[in-house]
Amino acid sequence: MSSENGVLRGKRVVVLGASRGVGREIVLHASAEGAQVLAVARQAHGLADLEKEMRGVDTLALDAASEAAPLKVFRRARPDLLVICGGATPPTRPMSELSWAEFGINWEVDAKMAFLFCREALRLPLAPGSVVVIISSGAGLGGSPISGGYAGAKRMQMFIAKYCQAESDRRELGIRFAALVPSRVMPETDLGQAAVNGYAKYLGVPAEKFLENMGPRQSPTDVAKAVLDIAMKPPAEPGSIFTISADGFAAAS
Repeated sequence: MSSENGVLRGKRVVVLGASRGVGREIVLHASAEGAQVLAVARQAHGLADLEKEMRGVDTLALDAASEAAPLKVFRRARPDLLVICGGATPPTRPMSELSWAEFGINWEVDAKMAFLFCREALRLPLAPGSVVVIISSGAGLGGSPISGGYAGAKRMQMFIAKYCQAESDRRELGIRFAALVPSRVMPETDLGQAAVNGYAKYLGVPAEKFLENMGPRQSPTDVAKAVLDIAMKPPAEPGSIFTISADGFAAAS
């Protein structure tokens, strides 16, 4: 795929976690590029709003972390580009205040969703030239002490991308797997705003001060554009993990 002249026109794009935040932004950009988009999310009302805004976008209300989800989605649309986005909202309290269920929620949703869909992409397999992009988090690189197991689950998503790329290469499947890592919290999203409020409370500072101290950050639009860049042409830098920040797009170890 190449970015010239709306090359996504007619391509099948599936976005998980599509009804809000970064996932919604990816749907909007892919649809604008002419793709046939299937937007998948747990909540039907969010998808209904998306359908009203973007005519021609197909939707599917589904728990993407359920065991049967990948086959249901792939029967509906075998994607040229699969974007695994969204997940559970993590807790915003220190570990001493969490139950095990709270600590592990992002493993049971975010990591499980990535595992199930990437495994099925290899088992089918998806067609040569297909691309799978997992939206991870900078917490997976730097940690997040009041988010329970969130950082670990997001780091595991990066490993899943690397493991699946190695398996695709070993079997000569021609499928590309990548994890895209937004480096900073994005308060434009529900998840980002929850993180801002949680850390501001934890540190005893106003939310505005926390954001000021964090410095420049990427936007959901930056993330969506980076996803399409990955899909449209292989990045010049090798690897399966890429960061997106206010400074742009780069390969990570």
